[in-house]
Amino acid sequence: MMDVARLAGVSHQTVSRVLNEHKNVSEKTRLKVRAAIAELGYRPDGAARALVTGMSKVIGVVTQNSSLYGPASMLTAFEEAAHATGFAVNVTSVRSLDERSIADAVERHLDQRVAGLVVIAPVASAGPALATLPDDVPLVTIDGDPERASTLVTVDQVAGARAATEHLLQAGHRTVWHISGPSDWFDAAGRVRGWEDALREAGVAIPPLLSGDWSAASGYRNGRLLARLPDVTAVFTANDHIALGLLRALNEQGLRVPADVSMVGFDDVPEAAFYTPPLTTVRPDFDAAARACLELLLEQINSEAGAGTRRTIAPALIRRDSVAAPRG
Repeated sequence: MMDVARLAGVSHQTVSRVLNEHKNVSEKTRLKVRAAIAELGYRPDGAARALVTGMSKVIGVVTQNSSLYGPASMLTAFEEAAHATGFAVNVTSVRSLDERSIADAVERHLDQRVAGLVVIAPVASAGPALATLPDDVPLVTIDGDPERASTLVTVDQVAGARAATEHLLQAGHRTVWHISGPSDWFDAAGRVRGWEDALREAGVAIPPLLSGDWSAASGYRNGRLLARLPDVTAVFTANDHIALGLLRALNEQGLRVPADVSMVGFDDVPEAAFYTPPLTTVRPDFDAAARACLELLLEQINSEAGAGTRRTIAPALIRRDSVAAPRG
């Protein structure tokens, strides 16, 4: 920093003000300091800054080690949002979101003096661990327990499922079947609730719930069952991978989508538009959820309001070619 100050012809305090984007620096001085920084290849010492301020420009994220589209997309969106505001992201992936694993991951982050924590916790097993975290650490949970009093950002799973189910009913189908995700996932539970609410409000029969595990294999397995039931004309699947397996099962039994069976998925994976036929699905706004999470976290970091606040992000129904009126 002293080298930068000498080259720019300013004090090291002025260099510090420029690096911290202080308002009381003229644009001319700011440009001189930035030019000196570029010429010398200077990089601020994050570790030294953390020692002085007691806080780093790093956010710790705890997430489950998973390739599932939803959690992976949320993590990517949050990393991009954090980097845009000058924060780095340190990710700890755990095999299971249980109390011990989360506690150990949080402890590692705190040892590195992170500015705040984000926990992507879509499963019920994470609840006990989150309840024991220190109260003085800025923390936001993504897709956590909607019944728990915490700072939470979540996609409106209920609204998304309602939109999917209502779209199928509006096409003329008498009822809609559902292949769900795992029962211990809050996302899956919300989608079941939205599906049931839409059918109940329409005054139509609620078929038996079919359980899946987010995989195409579970969609295929349940699809082989549904293909044998002649009254099945519409299916809402808890995600697009389940829909992919369902498509194959129906095709093997000689049933066409949407001529014989209409379907709607959830997530809008990049491949959904290239299914045969292109899949109607529900698209979560991961970017909006990530920005909301970062805003709530920064409010806590800056000692402003934010703790205990909730943000629910509305998804969008993406209409493609997998829905049509039933025959007859």
